[in-house]
Amino acid sequence: MKFTHGYWVIRENFLMNYAQQWIRTEEKENALRVLTACHPIRHRGDTLGGGNLEIEFSAPRKNIIRVKLTHFKGQNKQLPAFETYEEDVATEIQETTQNVSFISGQLRAEVQKPEGGDWQVAFYAGEQLLTYSGFHGMAHALDKETKKTYMSDSLMLDVGECVYGLGERFGAYVKNGQTVDIWNADGGTASELAYKNIPFYMTNRGYGVFVENTSDVSFEVASEKVERVQFSVEGESLTYDIIYGGTPKGTLDLYTALTGRPALPPAWSFGLWLSTSFTTNYDEETTTSMINGMAERDIPLHVFHFDCFWMKGHNWCDFEWDAETFSDPEGMLRRYKERGLHICCWINPYIAQASPLFDIGMEKGYLIKKTNGDVWQTDMWQSGMGIIDVTNPAACEWYCGFLDKLMDMGVDCFKTDFGERIPVRDIAYHDGSDSLYMHNYYTFMYNKMVFDTIKAKRGEGDAVLFARSATAGGQQFPVHWAGDNSATYISMAETLRSGLGMSHSGFGFWSHDISGFEQTAPADVYKRWVVFGLLSSHSRLHGSTSYRVPWLFDDEASDVLRKFVKLKCKLMPYMYGAAVEAHEHGTPMLRPMMLEFPDDPGCDTTDRQFMMGSNLLVAPVFTKEGDVQYYLPEGLWTNILDDTVVNGGGWRKETHDFMSLPLLAREGSVIAMGAKDDRPDYDYTDGVELHVYKLSEGQSNTCKVYDTKGNLAATYEVAMVNGNAEVKTDSQKPYTVFIH
Repeated sequence: MKFTHGYWVIRENFLMNYAQQWIRTEEKENALRVLTACHPIRHRGDTLGGGNLEIEFSAPRKNIIRVKLTHFKGQNKQLPAFETYEEDVATEIQETTQNVSFISGQLRAEVQKPEGGDWQVAFYAGEQLLTYSGFHGMAHALDKETKKTYMSDSLMLDVGECVYGLGERFGAYVKNGQTVDIWNADGGTASELAYKNIPFYMTNRGYGVFVENTSDVSFEVASEKVERVQFSVEGESLTYDIIYGGTPKGTLDLYTALTGRPALPPAWSFGLWLSTSFTTNYDEETTTSMINGMAERDIPLHVFHFDCFWMKGHNWCDFEWDAETFSDPEGMLRRYKERGLHICCWINPYIAQASPLFDIGMEKGYLIKKTNGDVWQTDMWQSGMGIIDVTNPAACEWYCGFLDKLMDMGVDCFKTDFGERIPVRDIAYHDGSDSLYMHNYYTFMYNKMVFDTIKAKRGEGDAVLFARSATAGGQQFPVHWAGDNSATYISMAETLRSGLGMSHSGFGFWSHDISGFEQTAPADVYKRWVVFGLLSSHSRLHGSTSYRVPWLFDDEASDVLRKFVKLKCKLMPYMYGAAVEAHEHGTPMLRPMMLEFPDDPGCDTTDRQFMMGSNLLVAPVFTKEGDVQYYLPEGLWTNILDDTVVNGGGWRKETHDFMSLPLLAREGSVIAMGAKDDRPDYDYTDGVELHVYKLSEGQSNTCKVYDTKGNLAATYEVAMVNGNAEVKTDSQKPYTVFIH
């Protein structure tokens, strides 16, 4: 939200109270409270009238400082709040005649007193200034027309400082110059709207900022004032956390420690998913023909997904297989499971009026209500539909009971679609939650409810979703996919940008609709996107009006799909190691270049390539002709597909056919590849291949391999001695070394 015209002039409809002067300090247990005046205090008469702002500093974790800015504290709203995982922190308060400081680990917040100069709250890592709030920074705003109030702050940006994150955004990767509203919406991938809005950003200066507000946080990212990131919320208080990790990875480690680590998805989920697609006509004969077609072409398939029309039209959701198309669903699922397939079914949190469940939900109070007691309903999506009230424990138990029955039939996981179109006006939740704050937070409760149900049924480590909407903390319930994109190279590129944004927002696992959801891709787009999709953490073939099996595109499409499904299966020892890192530290599998190379300015803005884990660079091809331009950091890089070696330190142009792309191993890396290429879940240590890429004489590197439950299974220390690779390992199983 913009409050000013330019740097000085306040917009006519706003009355602004800015923090301008320190008044006094109050030390609390592990906290510091500072009272500020919104006008100069020159004498005792100036203490009469005018506004004050209170600032409270605390430390939810080491190297994180929480800032709570309050105007009026008498509001009595029951607001859903983000779940945070906090720890006892030894903090320190220092005060001089010029300033007062609050310290958590290496991070220090320093408040300027009048004797120290102009008003300022600065944040330091040691003696390094990270950012600060100064002139027209901390503020309370009154909209004189609507009578709504807002709290705001703005933090300075340095020369060359880039801002990343804020969730799934399809526009420019670097957020400088953008206005971003944290408001979940179903807008496709070609708009400013986003399904996954996360009020957290990080910069290339080693810190991040998390605004702890589940409602519509508004960010002006070097836009209203090009020197600052401003964030504002409706109400009388604003809470945000300064998170200092020192590096981008360190910042994500701290942020996900605070908001929740990503769960480790089961190994089988990293294989190929095939969907019925959305509005296609299908029955068991159709789905079996698709599964048989993959087998006949020697294309490994691991998960089959039934989209919406596994249920009868107009009835979504009733959780009943449409008897007209699936006369024996239990038998069908048993037959598919015997073939080694896992099963996913589409669901959403909406109950159509035609569903037999609507009357039950209405009578028992399981659906979201209006303030007058009526059930809230709409014709948008499903006629007369209502929405499950996830704040009602009985409603959640009722809803999840149907999921339990489906899992008893053989369903392994669910695609938790929607969760963005959550009403706000005249809404009364079961637990009294404020509807404005529930709009974004609904998806957290929805996905947690389903994820926990799967985990309770299948066990720890075997739960996975395919979710579309999210908010902060939603990374705990993977996987999330980017939808709904279009079948073009342009949309493929915007899809990747959204994945980079999600990576900066704490989401360790991410997927997308291979070849685009809307329309049907030409064969070249399908084949290029297949390669990109199989080098993402999770890989799903899904569309809207047509099937996405490769033989419907051209003869070569099956060859491309086969090659890269098998490559991904062989790469699973390496990829699952990256998955464990995402689970334990919040470092995403798909990594923006700056996350892995924070000291290389050439990586600050690259958005058409990524690192898969720490050692493999992936540059998807976005042209039919195969032309690709990508950036390589310093060092020797080896394409693992053909052993081509190239020098880094600049931009490269290459041309690749449909069976190839820049897929480059970092100099000195040891990449573990498995002995199987037909499935993602197997013993990764049995017959493992250790591929050593340009490891220099006298140098060594360690490669860790995990089992399919995320436990460390073997460690291999590889050293180059007289041109040979010497390996020290704790594994008793056979392995092979390949020197590249």
